[in-house]
Amino acid sequence: MPSRIPQQSAAESGSNRTDIDVGLSAELTSVVSGARRRALRDGDRQIDTAHLLHSLLESDPEVRAVFDGGPQVARLLGYLVQRSIGYGLRWQSTVEDSGAVPVVTGAGWSPVAAGAMEDAYERAVLRGDEQARGLDLLAALVADPQSRAVEVLGRAGADARVVLRRIEAGLEECVGGGDADC
Repeated sequence: MPSRIPQQSAAESGSNRTDIDVGLSAELTSVVSGARRRALRDGDRQIDTAHLLHSLLESDPEVRAVFDGGPQVARLLGYLVQRSIGYGLRWQSTVEDSGAVPVVTGAGWSPVAAGAMEDAYERAVLRGDEQARGLDLLAALVADPQSRAVEVLGRAGADARVVLRRIEAGLEECVGGGDADC
């Protein structure tokens, strides 16, 4: 059965890259697939940053480690589940847009989510990697204060600025320390 949410290139949503899925690690490709399935199941018009955050939290242990232990992750996942079963209905007819890129109507990626995917790839390149990882995407999601992911974090009691500082501190260790886990 073909997806009701067609893939939309990053170029269509204001980005210069021609294919939003290029340059993703296998793990991050799985996260994107999970976000796409979640958007479809929830009846949302677009894959947004909250879909990506939900999928990251469920599948990436490095992402979960950034937060204040199990209770904070549990609160975040609980909030995201509530959103998927009805809380997010107010978002279903709207486009997630921070005003930074032109709004594209129709299904696919929200402009903010497309920008986050592009930023994740750029973070990987700056780190010297050819593939973005979960932490790259999480950093990109929390860097835009207008994203739905940041709204979700705030409602669950997590400070996006603290999350971003933790990610950046960890990635600096990876670049400078040559840690095999990075």
